[in-house]
Amino acid sequence: MSYLFTSESVSEGHPDKVSDQISDALLDSFLSQDPESKVACETLVTTGLVVCAGEVRTSGYVAVDDVARRVIKKIGYSKSDYQFDYKSCAVISAIHSQSADIHQGVVRDADEEQGAGDQGMMFGYACNETDSYMPITIEVAHMILEALSEIRNEGKLMTYLRPDAKSQVTMQYSEEGLPEKIDSIVVSTQHDDFDEESKMLETIKNDIQKILIPKVLARCSEKVRALFEGNYKLLVNPTGKFVIGGPHGDSGLTGRKIIVDTYGGHGAHGGGAFSGKDPSKVDRSAAYAARHIAKNMVAAGLCDKVLVQVAYAIGVAEPVNLFINTYNSAKVSLPDSQIADKIGQIFDLRPYAIVNRFGLKNPIYEPTSTYGHFGRDPYEQEVEVFYQNKETFLKNDKIYKNVTFFAWEKLDHVEEIKTKFSLR
Repeated sequence: MSYLFTSESVSEGHPDKVSDQISDALLDSFLSQDPESKVACETLVTTGLVVCAGEVRTSGYVAVDDVARRVIKKIGYSKSDYQFDYKSCAVISAIHSQSADIHQGVVRDADEEQGAGDQGMMFGYACNETDSYMPITIEVAHMILEALSEIRNEGKLMTYLRPDAKSQVTMQYSEEGLPEKIDSIVVSTQHDDFDEESKMLETIKNDIQKILIPKVLARCSEKVRALFEGNYKLLVNPTGKFVIGGPHGDSGLTGRKIIVDTYGGHGAHGGGAFSGKDPSKVDRSAAYAARHIAKNMVAAGLCDKVLVQVAYAIGVAEPVNLFINTYNSAKVSLPDSQIADKIGQIFDLRPYAIVNRFGLKNPIYEPTSTYGHFGRDPYEQEVEVFYQNKETFLKNDKIYKNVTFFAWEKLDHVEEIKTKFSLR
């Protein structure tokens, strides 16, 4: 019997995402000056106010208010009508130094013995529903809002759009867990005020149908486009007006959209947020490592979908466990426990090894703070830094470094997995 499953996404103007972006922008700013920075930064946003708090150990200096205002401006909160704009909002910093007790567990004489920055369990997930090995519900939910953001930033169509928005996608799955069709889509978008509410609702829904959805379909694979065929339900701003939004409509906090950040409710989540945390915090780095393992396993043809769990004790380098669940989709005649043993021989899950594998001491985090940390294409880019080492170079009297964004999405262990499990 078929069943329904739903995932949601939120735009960069959603108050919780505003907070995530400021926290990750601060993290990048610290790492661009001192790659050994230890950062745990939380952000609160509300009407006319930004509060940044947390613990930092660094040799660099960051002007917190400048970073926050830059991010808010980039998002699009630039008008006083929004009751939250980059020019007039107050920015308060309550950042202090990192606990010495935590520091002594993380930093060791031998780098490779670096301990985990906290205890906890982290999950990675992958499936073959999409080309990105992400669940289709969260991928489409992200795509809807990315397309809506492009329309808003281009400023040619739907010129009434404001930064805050949410989407939700409900998929009908077969009894075997295969996507059959989209059952419903919800789009709620903040907008300028209209003279007539009935005309407002009609205009926005018509634009969503005729401008946004075709833009989404154009970037979908043929397999995903086929799922839009049929009479799916489209709900647009179901509460009516959505003029008051963003941090004025709701306060925002870092780390309150952890399901949006990951797999849209598929698989599992250990509970730890990502944004504002440097890679010594395994909440972030080990979750990236678990996704990397899961994605390479599915891409290698070892299984159709998989959940990977890794867990740590604070101050201890080696994880306390590695758990794998292939949901009975494995293509080899081995129990999941033996699959986990073999996978553990391929991937070094000590924090130091994870950080090095993905280049996580680089300022690469602000792009992760919107539209999910997973399912993104890895890319290389020059970034400006304010220190020199063998990896940096001078260009136009500034110091730059080549870094990789979303390195945990690389399919660089597929052949090794195939060999290990005799999948050739």
